[in-house]
Amino acid sequence: MPHSTLPRSRRRHATACTPPLLAAVLCVPAMAQTGEPAARPETTLAPIAVVAKMSGPGIGIERDLLPYPVQTASAGALRQAQAGNLIDFMATSLTGVNVNEVQGSPFQNDITFRGFRASPILGSAQGLSVYLDGVRVNEPFGDVVNWDMLPEAAIADLTLVPGSNPLYGFNTLGGALAFTTKSGRTHPGMEAEISYGSNARKRIDAGYGARFDNGMHAFVATTLFDENGWREHSAGRMGNLYAKVGRDSGQTQWDISALHGESKLIGNGLLPSYRWANGTLANGLYESDRRAAYTHPDQTRNRLQQAAFNLRHWIDDDTELSALAYVRRSRRDTLNGDVNGDYEAYAEDCEDGFNADGSAAEPDDCGFTAAQGAAQHNAVLNRTHTRQTSAGLALNLSRQTGRHQFAVGASLDQSRVSFAQTRQDAWFDAGRGVQPDALAPEVASSSVTGSSQAFGLYATDTWQLAPATHLTASARWNHARVSNTLTGQNGLQPKETFNYSKLNPAIGLTHKLSPGLTVFGGVSQSNRVPTVIELGCADPLQACVLPTGLQSDPYLKQVVSRTVEAGVRWQAGGATLSASLYRAINRDDILFLRAGSTQLGYFANFDRTRHQGLDLSARKEWKAFTLQANYSLLDATYDANGRLFAGERTINVVPGTPIAGLPRHTLKLALDWKPAPAWLLGGEMVAVSSLTTQGNEDGLRTDPKAGATPKTADWRIRGHAVFNLRGSYRSSKQLELFARVQNVFNRKYETYGAIGADMFPDGQLLQPHVAAQDAGDARFVAPGAPRSIKVGMRYHF
Repeated sequence: MPHSTLPRSRRRHATACTPPLLAAVLCVPAMAQTGEPAARPETTLAPIAVVAKMSGPGIGIERDLLPYPVQTASAGALRQAQAGNLIDFMATSLTGVNVNEVQGSPFQNDITFRGFRASPILGSAQGLSVYLDGVRVNEPFGDVVNWDMLPEAAIADLTLVPGSNPLYGFNTLGGALAFTTKSGRTHPGMEAEISYGSNARKRIDAGYGARFDNGMHAFVATTLFDENGWREHSAGRMGNLYAKVGRDSGQTQWDISALHGESKLIGNGLLPSYRWANGTLANGLYESDRRAAYTHPDQTRNRLQQAAFNLRHWIDDDTELSALAYVRRSRRDTLNGDVNGDYEAYAEDCEDGFNADGSAAEPDDCGFTAAQGAAQHNAVLNRTHTRQTSAGLALNLSRQTGRHQFAVGASLDQSRVSFAQTRQDAWFDAGRGVQPDALAPEVASSSVTGSSQAFGLYATDTWQLAPATHLTASARWNHARVSNTLTGQNGLQPKETFNYSKLNPAIGLTHKLSPGLTVFGGVSQSNRVPTVIELGCADPLQACVLPTGLQSDPYLKQVVSRTVEAGVRWQAGGATLSASLYRAINRDDILFLRAGSTQLGYFANFDRTRHQGLDLSARKEWKAFTLQANYSLLDATYDANGRLFAGERTINVVPGTPIAGLPRHTLKLALDWKPAPAWLLGGEMVAVSSLTTQGNEDGLRTDPKAGATPKTADWRIRGHAVFNLRGSYRSSKQLELFARVQNVFNRKYETYGAIGADMFPDGQLLQPHVAAQDAGDARFVAPGAPRSIKVGMRYHF
């Protein structure tokens, strides 16, 4: 690599893509940091693609030297899109990203990228690592991501890097998502935004940055959110406060940041759609009222405190030393009203009803009288309490010399976790709300306390083989030690300790065919260590109902993902194009399997799963117009024989069986038009193909029985297209008015599906002691949000 000609005072702020300070490379868009304030975009569409250079700890490296496609977005792009939050922005703007609205709350959605998930739902198979200023925000217990705890008003940039890049540390199976925050140096001045929309959705974002002659700078930001929710019983609120102070002094930069966040969110989950009843297909609650809640409450309270210290020091013109220290504390409390498992079993066994004298119509199946059945608690109130504390240190040394640009580093992370779950018998009211029985005790059902230590050593080098050819080689050694003490159905269990180690390599090549055309390719590997929730439910002889029955368990292997990727990127004038083919193979993936013929399950390693596909991205500027187009082809399948536990079903999978919840085709289009300097009008379309319903992967709606014809059903979630419109008017340099219409045509659509037993046919509780009735197999769906409108104003100086 040619030696940089930047003077030291400017190279100190050059962009880079080098190993991270916390088990990850943080590659983020370039920012103007050369003594002038960062330019605030006017009303042109900010590109949502790769940028010329990447930033992070270390010396700058051109984007064309990276052997993989990187997607980035600046604060200007986030602001201009006027999306409801970061999840909405990524779903409409980033290639390969999809959303499952499983919980129904805007801050509790699942994000998938190339079929790999980052989710707030405990027990989900997580496959993306997420970072904020180098601090890993995947929580220690379950690797979940609490999107509501990100300080959105303070976000300066986001970067999405694909593949199993080992430099991002644990859990980077399908990619990594990195956020960086603003500072008084990069974003001086005041900016405030207020908006109001449908369903009484209110939001305030405000931030203020300042820099001083002595090199000091400071920044503070806050976000406040409140809504009634578009579904019944779905009100939510959240707020956070972020502050950062730092100083630039000669060859040294440092900053200290603090984050506090709180939220109370309600996500009502899936609704039963059509079902089989008495040999015919009948509509469900979703068809009669898609705003309804199946059961409630379903409440989650999150609280977070985080503090971090970042240091960068230039030893000489070509060598930089970076360090990070952080501490992070979080707590989560949930309250969920559900159908009582004992009552569900009673309803299934006694579906044929009772005789006039109260005896069971089918006594061989039903061991109750009508009076005993009526006395069964039909509901249960589940409560969970999770407390997590993590802390870490990291060190990175980057150097550019001759044709090489290399970096080496180390990270150490520790965490402590406590989790407890209780249950209390309850009754359903007329609105399917769960009311606890005041005479029923709150009983502990499971708990775990544990700790983990993770240590990583990494090295990477970009070597200029020829003027137009660069080779990047990386390696990271991970070691993790996880200790748990579990209390479950069998009482207190002995303390368990598991150790995992893995050396993960990566190698990639780029070659510039012409000044605007580059080809690239690479191979990478990363790993994921089993989480406490998985280790606590891994024995088929001591199966559990996730996550209520944690037990001592056998050893689970770590997941190892290998990605092969090749592509091309082209840029000329006002047009850019990126195309990439990839294949990722997960070995020893961790899935939830059924224990025999019971309704219990356990986590186990599955031999292979496969994610492969094509990502295309194009952007064109022409006069007053800017067009962005993204297309993704995804083929996500199981790649071995096995059995899955999917709610009411046991799925016998074979190589080629599709993974549920992932569309094969996704097309995103965005058009912006600037008819006058003060105006910007735009819109976007997101179209997805059909996706497989969980429990219907094999094309059946019930488990096959010997001697009986299999009951087939095509219960896929239908494809759909959603259109959005937006506009803004800048009345002055300081004041801007804006509006956005989401789902312009009020399209009714679903984003996820799962087969289950509908205990509320036609919205009424199944009661065999009142009338014989079969719960029936139903397709439950996650309703997509209807049309909504928001208006707001933004002020900055």
